[in-house]
Amino acid sequence: MRFLTVLLIASAFPLAAAIDGTVRIDSGAVSGVATSTPGIVAFKGIPYAAPPVGNLRWRAPRPAAKWEGVRKMAEFGSRCVQPPSRTKPNEIQGTEDCLYLNVWTPAKTSADKLAVMVWVHGGGFRTGTGAMLLHDGEELAKKGVVLVTLNYRLGVLGFLAHPELTKESDRKASGNYGLMDSIAALQWVQRNIAQFGGDPAKVTLFGQSAGSMAVNCIEASPLAKGLFRAVIGESGASFNGMLNNGSLPDAEARGVKFAESLGAKSLADLRARPASALAVAAFTAGPNTDGYVLPETPLAIFQKGNQSHVPALVGSNSDEGRLFARGRTTAREFTEQAHQRYGDASAEYLKLYPAGSDTQAMESRQRSSTEESMGLNVRLWAEAETKAGLKAFVYYFSRVTPGGPPANVAADAPRLGAPHGEELAYVFNNIGKSEALRNSDTFPTAQPAAYDLKLADMVSSYWVNFAKNLDPNGAGLPRWAAFESAKSDQVMELGDKVGMRTHPDNAGIVFLDRHPARGAR
Repeated sequence: MRFLTVLLIASAFPLAAAIDGTVRIDSGAVSGVATSTPGIVAFKGIPYAAPPVGNLRWRAPRPAAKWEGVRKMAEFGSRCVQPPSRTKPNEIQGTEDCLYLNVWTPAKTSADKLAVMVWVHGGGFRTGTGAMLLHDGEELAKKGVVLVTLNYRLGVLGFLAHPELTKESDRKASGNYGLMDSIAALQWVQRNIAQFGGDPAKVTLFGQSAGSMAVNCIEASPLAKGLFRAVIGESGASFNGMLNNGSLPDAEARGVKFAESLGAKSLADLRARPASALAVAAFTAGPNTDGYVLPETPLAIFQKGNQSHVPALVGSNSDEGRLFARGRTTAREFTEQAHQRYGDASAEYLKLYPAGSDTQAMESRQRSSTEESMGLNVRLWAEAETKAGLKAFVYYFSRVTPGGPPANVAADAPRLGAPHGEELAYVFNNIGKSEALRNSDTFPTAQPAAYDLKLADMVSSYWVNFAKNLDPNGAGLPRWAAFESAKSDQVMELGDKVGMRTHPDNAGIVFLDRHPARGAR
């Protein structure tokens, strides 16, 4: 534990001589590799912590080993252990030796003091990597920021809580190792990013889906205070029904059941099991309120104003429910579920989300899932920021990119807007990179239209401007007003048009806030 606790304007950045020689960090000397853009250098696969293997499995991250000489950082490190993928259904991916990060820098010298953006990938706390081509940092670096992406432990290896783990911990807590990894990476940034031309006082932490939930938890955690000055959350927060493992006792009970399902009789037995066997076993991954990383639920911490006091840019997509509302439903089933979940308020709910036919019920379930899973979480996040006297900028991404549906959503579901993850290629300005699109599980493979290239340049510029200036606005961009209140609920729409508007389902979000579904919070 000691290591953890001690430890975008639109114009391109000038393409001059870059940091292309040796960079000395606290564990040794590294050299980078040139990218396709002159002046942008990438450092891939830098270890930010020791491999969490053997007896270090399910422990807080420890310092990376030091080395002699210069290490060429030309290849990404291994992704963390995760189940088989859609494209490789019979192959466990990754290794436990996976705590690596990657840096793209446009800096000419270490004295440049550029704003820094640190990316936490999504994947349901079960899959993903900081090395996805979709998240390649070259385009953001061209706009004048130092971009960092990272890996963190996933699944049971990243989030197992168990009474024996709690007992052996000097903090009497367990689980949340994936969150500790991300915090350790932020501490690495504080110690080392100046050597890459970044300013450790200008760090923005951003993520999507589970990565955004992690950002939300890290903003809530007392362990991370002072490690960043702003956050960006895309389609995820840990407020409304999204903190997967609940309290520490609840998470420990799940951990005991998990061990029993494998026939493991002790923690030593679990540590002796191969990672591949653990990765394929049924386990619901996610943070828990462990009393250490998270002293209380993120919602309670934010409501009390005890989170890191930093401005936020947060938002969601117009058809998130296409991923989360899986399977068919009938009008009768949807109506019965509404009565079960909302009781006396179900009539009001069914006016907002009607079920006059099976087709209408399918669309209403998808729409309500969009706001319950994402829209409300964004609203709660923005309101907590403004209550603390901080600025929040809220977006609503609605662009439906030409092409078929992303691979991670049901093909037969109604297409009501932009599904989960569709904003990613726009944020990283990688929409024109066909290689990135072919390797994405969340983005169509069709070539983008000219408007999509323009929109990607705008969206990425908003994100970069926010990292640089704590304000997304900049020359040539439509004005983005800060969030004021749920009553006005003005959001920046990023879609076929770009501009401020009232959230199109504001009434639904207000209802869901007033009437939480049974068991949602």
